[in-house]
Amino acid sequence: MTNIKKMLGAGIAVATLFGFAACGSNNNSSEKKADTSTPVQLTVWGSADDQKDGGWIKTVEEEFKKDHPNVTFKNAVVEPPDAAKAVKQDAKAAADVFLFPNDQLGDLVKAGAIGELSDAATNQVKEQNEDTLIKSVTAQDGKMYGVPYTGNTWFMYYNKAKFSADDVKSLDTMLTKGKVSFDIANAWYLPGFYLDGNMTLFGENGNDAKAGMKLSDKAGEVTKYLANLVANKNFVLDGNGRGLAGLKDGSVDAYFSGSWDAAKVKDALKDNYAAAALPKFKTESGEHQMKSFAGSKAVAYNTNTKSPEMAATFAAFLGSKKSQQIAFEKEGAIPSDKSLADSVKAEPAAVAQMETIAKTSVLQPAIPEMGKFWDPVQAFGTGISTGKITPANAAAQTAEFAKGLGK
Repeated sequence: MTNIKKMLGAGIAVATLFGFAACGSNNNSSEKKADTSTPVQLTVWGSADDQKDGGWIKTVEEEFKKDHPNVTFKNAVVEPPDAAKAVKQDAKAAADVFLFPNDQLGDLVKAGAIGELSDAATNQVKEQNEDTLIKSVTAQDGKMYGVPYTGNTWFMYYNKAKFSADDVKSLDTMLTKGKVSFDIANAWYLPGFYLDGNMTLFGENGNDAKAGMKLSDKAGEVTKYLANLVANKNFVLDGNGRGLAGLKDGSVDAYFSGSWDAAKVKDALKDNYAAAALPKFKTESGEHQMKSFAGSKAVAYNTNTKSPEMAATFAAFLGSKKSQQIAFEKEGAIPSDKSLADSVKAEPAAVAQMETIAKTSVLQPAIPEMGKFWDPVQAFGTGISTGKITPANAAAQTAEFAKGLGK
C-alpha cells in the first residue's frame, strides 16, 4: 500500500563523517576508515533509471573514485521495492550497497543483511532530515540503519487559476471555489483525515505492536465530514486515474498524489501548475489538519559484504547532501536533506513534498502488524465512497470500524 514510485570535493570528509559500524557491529565508538590502497569491487543495486550512463548513481560512483581510485563498481538492476525480497533470498550473494524503501527495514534487520549506522552517521542523518524521516530508518531495536536520500508521501496539486495560495490552506474554502478530487477508497490516502489526533497506530513512534490501532471518540465526526464530502457537488471521487484525467480536461482543480505524478500534472495544468502541503478542514469539534503517511527511500550496506568499511563509506557517500543534489538534477528525485530546500524551490512538487514531510505528515508504521491495517481501511473507505456510510450512521459505523481495528 505504499507508493513508492520515484561539494563532492569534500568526499573524504563526508565519508569519514558518515562512517558506518563495520559488519553491523554495535561498537559505534570506533570508526573504521576504508583502505584506499587494496583493490575493491562493490556491487550496487538500484533502479534502471538511477544506474543508466550519466545518471545519478553512475555519476556519484565516478566522483567517489576520485578519492578512492582502488574501487571499481558492478551495477545491477534491482528496484528498491524488490530489495528486501532479493536480499533475503541469499544475503551473501546480494549487493554490497543497495537502495530500499523504509517499510522493508524490519525484514532487512531480521535477515541480518543491513548495517547499523555509527554514532557519526546517526548524527549526520539527524542533521540532514526531518524527524519523520529519521524515524523511518530507526528499527524497533532503537538503532538506525540506512541513510535517507528521498522522502515518500502525498500532497496536493492544484490549479492556481482557481485557488490562491491562501485558499489552499482550507479544504472547505477550496470546495466553494472549484472541484476537488480525492481517493477516499484508498487505504493509503483515507487516513489523512484521521491522523491529526483521531487515529493512533502502534504508539507514538509507530513501532509498539502492543499499543495497537485506535480511533478517538471524535473519529465519528471525521467520518460524517467525509460522508458529506462525497455528496458535495464540488467533490470528485478519485480512483483509477480519474483525478489526474480531470486535471487534464478541466473537470478537476485539485488532486492529491505524490512526486511520481509531478510531470503529468505539470503537463495537464501548464502555466497554472501548483502544489502545496495539505489543507485543514472543520468538523463539529473544530479544525483538523490533514496528514499523510510518510516514509523514505534510503541507502544501506549489506553486512555480508567482503568489504564492509568501503561498502559503508560508499553507502554514506551515496546518501550525502551533494549526492542528493545530483539525484534531483539527474533524475528528479526530491532530496530529503532539508538544507537543500532552497535549491529545489523552483519545482512546486519538491517544495510541497518537503513541507508536507516537515509539517503535515505521520510516519507510516513499518512493523508486521501494520499488514492488518490496509484491508479494513479500504473496506471502510469504500463504504464512505459508495454512500453506504452516511452522515446519519457515521458514528455507529465508525464505532464498528474501531472495534475491528482494535482486535
